[in-house]
Amino acid sequence: MPGEQRATGNVVKLNTNENPYPPSPQVLAAIAAVSGDKLRRYPPPESDGLRQVIARHHGVSAAEVFVGNGSDEILALSFLAFFSERDALQFPTPSYSFYPVYCGLYSVASQPLALLDENYALDLERFTVSDADSAGGIIFPNPNAPTGGAVSRAAIAGLLQRHSGVVLVDEAYADFGAESAIALVGDYPNLVVSRTFSKGRSLAGMRLGYAIASEELMDGLRRVKNSFNSYPVDSVAEAAGIASIEDDAAYRESVARIIATRATFSQSLRERGFEVLDSAANFVFARAPSGSAGALAQSLAADGVLVRHWSSPTIDQWLRISIGTDEDMQRLLTAIDSHATDVAGNAEQK
Repeated sequence: MPGEQRATGNVVKLNTNENPYPPSPQVLAAIAAVSGDKLRRYPPPESDGLRQVIARHHGVSAAEVFVGNGSDEILALSFLAFFSERDALQFPTPSYSFYPVYCGLYSVASQPLALLDENYALDLERFTVSDADSAGGIIFPNPNAPTGGAVSRAAIAGLLQRHSGVVLVDEAYADFGAESAIALVGDYPNLVVSRTFSKGRSLAGMRLGYAIASEELMDGLRRVKNSFNSYPVDSVAEAAGIASIEDDAAYRESVARIIATRATFSQSLRERGFEVLDSAANFVFARAPSGSAGALAQSLAADGVLVRHWSSPTIDQWLRISIGTDEDMQRLLTAIDSHATDVAGNAEQK
């Protein structure tokens, strides 16, 4: 389920990892410039213009790029294209909640694994690897969600050297500090890297994502896509995506502001007694000092500040907090301070 969405009220949304800054003026101008004549026609089925821009940006060929309606669609199509009901797909837990959902929806055999070490860091050595033809697939986010920690490109290369099945690295949050695995695609034909325009590029409302992999794997993804929808990316989204990639300076400035706010906010939480994991994402994962994360989340929501809390036993005392503007984070800190006594009292009564 997505994080809570409120349409009204003076709400600070720090529960869905949206970028707090708008797209660049160049992106908005590109959207406005899409003509009515273009809108009455179907868009290019393979989003050729956007694929070529993405390919140049990452130093790959356009044939190695697939564009879709958000990275969630790309993940869903990947489950159909690359994974099966015969060989178990391995993924970490806790991790992105859609992985087991897609396994159930598409009858993919699943093997969730407790891969986080004592510091909640993802340990790729704990995957069960195989160089056999029947090796199952592996999927994991980098940085991990909801914990925010990243693994190195060298660690990913080591996994690819040991495992012959498809390895999908979900880089939804990689803009904010992780080493991208895209540089490894040319050396490992079993690697798929998925990315999104929603986070670093401020286009969550557009639903735009892409994948990079060998031409053979991308051909498989396109065949599956064409069985569902020949035109998943509309003309407005393609124009916005092209402009975003071309205005790289604006994207980098937005990401840098979020990283700076993440550092100062993390320190402010630690000064209040929170345990805060090191993050390479646009959110932090923090354990409340009271030991009652659920009560704190409810108190904050009553004040119009939304953060994400799960009831899963392994992470039920943690909050995932999206990084907003400096003003957003100060409002959250003020609300935390105002509820500190109440939350501590609730924890003591348990």
